[in-house]
Amino acid sequence: MSPLIDKILSTDKLSVEEFLKRGKGIYTFLNPVSYLDALKHKELFTSFDGIFADGGLLVKAIKMTYGASVKRQSFDMTSLAPIVFSYAAKTGKSVAIVATKQEMVEKAVANLEKSFKGLNICYYRNGYFNGEQEMDDEAKKIVSLHPDILIVGMGIIKQEQFLLKVRDAGYQGIGFTCGGFIHQTAQDKAEYYPDWVDKHGLRFVYRMYREPHTRKRYAKAAFVFPVRFMWEKLTGK
Repeated sequence: MSPLIDKILSTDKLSVEEFLKRGKGIYTFLNPVSYLDALKHKELFTSFDGIFADGGLLVKAIKMTYGASVKRQSFDMTSLAPIVFSYAAKTGKSVAIVATKQEMVEKAVANLEKSFKGLNICYYRNGYFNGEQEMDDEAKKIVSLHPDILIVGMGIIKQEQFLLKVRDAGYQGIGFTCGGFIHQTAQDKAEYYPDWVDKHGLRFVYRMYREPHTRKRYAKAAFVFPVRFMWEKLTGK
């Protein structure tokens, strides 16, 4: 079995609440688009404590190919995000955020603090770095601040690399990648995807509509992902 799928299946056995109560570990998400990138960086992704299946197409592909049922879970307001932030607010856990542009992360923090009363966002900054040394220094800084929960949204590969740096620097809390969640949360409201989009499994279509820069990447994945997924199953590559 693919090590990526094996990691997804093992992660799906526990609830998010159980991971939060453990209070330690780093977790990321894969959808059909990012899965293609993960195939080129298997060692990076399997170094995580858990991988969530983010995307209806990936969930269906796992069911059809491996005969296993997993839940679609993503870091947004229709899935994990409200669970994580509500837990932090209720238990007094501190949250650090590294993501998107500075002006966007500032707006997102303000929106999150309005939505979750008592939420302690102890540190936040943009997700842009001038080279590896700055990333290493920032990883050490975050470790020194001891946030209970760390949210990182820097785009596929970069966010995973940074979260691993933080763990390797000695981080003892729980960390999640979040893709474009912080950027989306900064845009007026936290509920980026309307209910009807979720109901009909049209997230990727809606995001292409809202964010034109994703269209080429998503359209390519719609054709390439099914073929590449089956090829991995047959060849292990």
